[in-house]
Amino acid sequence: MARTPGQAARRDPDWEGVRLHVVSGKGGTGKTTVAAALALALAAEGRRTLLIEVEGRQGIAELFGIAALPYEERRIATVTPAQLGLPASGSAGGATKGSASGSVSGSAGGELHALAIDTEQALLEYLDMFYKLGRAGKALQKVGFVDFATTIAPGVRDVLLTGKACEAARRKGPDGRRTYDAVVMDAPPTGRITRFLNVNSEVAGLARIGPIHSQAQAVMRVLKSPETAVHLVTLLEEMPVQETVDGIAELREAGLPVGGVLVNMVRPPLLDAAAVAAVDGDHREEVALALGEAGLGGRSRKPETVRAAVEPLLDPLLAQAREHAERVELERARRADLQHLKLPTYELPLLGEGVDLGTLYRLAGELKRQGAA
Repeated sequence: MARTPGQAARRDPDWEGVRLHVVSGKGGTGKTTVAAALALALAAEGRRTLLIEVEGRQGIAELFGIAALPYEERRIATVTPAQLGLPASGSAGGATKGSASGSVSGSAGGELHALAIDTEQALLEYLDMFYKLGRAGKALQKVGFVDFATTIAPGVRDVLLTGKACEAARRKGPDGRRTYDAVVMDAPPTGRITRFLNVNSEVAGLARIGPIHSQAQAVMRVLKSPETAVHLVTLLEEMPVQETVDGIAELREAGLPVGGVLVNMVRPPLLDAAAVAAVDGDHREEVALALGEAGLGGRSRKPETVRAAVEPLLDPLLAQAREHAERVELERARRADLQHLKLPTYELPLLGEGVDLGTLYRLAGELKRQGAA
């Protein structure tokens, strides 16, 4: 069942125990925006979250209005329940249960960190970790080996990208606590998300033994565990919904853990159900009368004067009503398609032109209220 924007009651989170949230979606659905909002929501109540970008677009930096991110984890925001329009769930003096920070209260600020993974740097890090190449790795970088390796063996690139996210999700500090309570990956689009995550099949033809194979197996153990959930972002439009349905079928076939469906940019209905049902009838005279009663004829109450004033408005208004009714019906059909998936579904409102920090915090609040975080 879909959770709708603006619900007053706050739900318990649907994804307790999940540490790695993979966010995918068809291009144009606002995937990166939703991933950032989810990361903010997960960081509320004194938690520490890492938001990872793997496509090299610096979309996170653009959203948060900061300089391009280097290949290192750094804090980019703090967030409290109050900033999301929510009451604190914990007492002022108690630590949030299970928080990586350990001593942060539910009303205090959580931390959002970010990482833009650089494939070249990740490969050099990998070579140094498993093969102790050190300076030799830098030499390989200079002669173009890194580009060569990731081009002829794209599976290696996916192992590196997913491996970095899985490592962050499982990492522990000296005190034995997890470094991050949650990791959110802004992943590739729906059309290639299954292949991207199913790295084991990609590297099978490259090496059946050795560090690369072992790394792929370790990554798959995390990705197929209950600690991972793959969420898909969509719009209430035919192509994005169909791609979501197909993507979920592929994920299930590959044995990857499907999360929820995040419906973005939902527009509120302007007409109630009765008005939508009646829009195809002949209501020209009723609309003209209503416009006249609203004062569109000016001070004059002469029928001919009022009619002359409202007549130019009738056809455009009726056309807009029919167009709106058609959209409402189409969106209703798309919702039905999504309901057949039998997955938790969350709806985020369309908030006008552009996305700024205020928009992100509002969307994060919606996700928190609806139980997505």
